[in-house]
Amino acid sequence: MKRIVRMVLCLIVFVPYWFVRLMIYAYTNVGTEESRYRFLKHILTKANRAGRVKVVCSGVEHLPEQMGYMIYPNHQGLYDTLAFFETDPHPFVPVMKKEVTNTFMLKQARMILHGITIDRDDVKSAMRTIHAIAEEVKKGRNYLIFSEGTRSRKQNQTLEFKGGSFKAAYYAKCPIVPVALVDCYKAFDTNSAEPITIQIHYLPPIPYEEYKDKKTMEVASMVRGIIDAKIAEVTGEAH
Repeated sequence: MKRIVRMVLCLIVFVPYWFVRLMIYAYTNVGTEESRYRFLKHILTKANRAGRVKVVCSGVEHLPEQMGYMIYPNHQGLYDTLAFFETDPHPFVPVMKKEVTNTFMLKQARMILHGITIDRDDVKSAMRTIHAIAEEVKKGRNYLIFSEGTRSRKQNQTLEFKGGSFKAAYYAKCPIVPVALVDCYKAFDTNSAEPITIQIHYLPPIPYEEYKDKKTMEVASMVRGIIDAKIAEVTGEAH
């Protein structure tokens, strides 16, 4: 909370202008997806500076050149989605559980990108959402899903990756991009505004041909293993 307050106070002179533009983008079809993403990227990069969050990134070159892929990172905290805006050069759409859709900044990001929410308590609704995501990916949109389903609350330790979250990739027959987040929990999930450094590591994509014959749980375990290995590499901690 202290970091969010600091972000708002440091950028208060820009807030009215940004808010008006956010509402225009959120509730109208003004601008392209690319222009909306660039605007949001600009705001959130400024917010990182104001909140004393330094983002260290590697592996951007691993992102597929052809649009229409799915990003699967580990999930550490409320800040996680925002880490991608400063580093990912391509527009993406975050899939959020309905419980966090009104969280400050996450709500604005979802609205401006026309993001999708998923109801984990309604299986039929969740499956409709998965199919809708797959159809969008086929059309060239990039989506981000946290397959753990919830924040780990165990710092840099991951939880089990849910196989069902990978069904969208199967239906879309698209590349899966594993991403390792390190120390992201320090941004919004600790009551501090001290300077922090977080890390985001884009890892080599897994093409559809490499996972199409595997079960979803096997793919979930594989992606988790890839991410855990990277986290262990950069932190020196065994997982």
